[in-house]
Amino acid sequence: MTEDANARGSARRIRRDTSAHPLRPVRSGDESAAPAVDDRAVSGDVTAAEAPARGFRYWRRQRPFIGGLLVALGGIEMFFSGQLDIGHLHVQLGIEGLQATIIPIVLLLLGILAVTMPAHHVFYGIIALVVAIYSLIGVNLGGFIVGMLLAGTGAVLVVAWMGPRDPAPEDGAEEAAS
Repeated sequence: MTEDANARGSARRIRRDTSAHPLRPVRSGDESAAPAVDDRAVSGDVTAAEAPARGFRYWRRQRPFIGGLLVALGGIEMFFSGQLDIGHLHVQLGIEGLQATIIPIVLLLLGILAVTMPAHHVFYGIIALVVAIYSLIGVNLGGFIVGMLLAGTGAVLVVAWMGPRDPAPEDGAEEAAS
């Protein structure tokens, strides 16, 4: 029984080579199934102009960035539509001032929180969707419907976000897998 336990448990005991790059997976056996890592990034041959772009691209893919951005843009649009003056006519629906200020601030905050703390994306997305729908009666018909649609679409994208993506394989790795 000891030999069986050692044979079964050997896969769990693979140690990471400390000299290996931290983004390369530890796998035994078939190395062709491992996702490819850009060798330029491993060796440090990335130019100074590409380094910040690669860092932001990686950061953006690890969170519901587009959804959070749309929620925040919907809040900004609602804020400016709530402060709209057409000539001497001040357009304001709902309770004067309070809802037209609080709802856009809440949407902006929820959009920022969804991007900065992706672990709670479902909570932030549901609250943002409820607030966006409520803005239809609270803030100039939801920021003349444009802000409500932006925030609602962003909230749905935040809720539907599926988690961080793995690095995409290079073209050569896809052809080898076929």
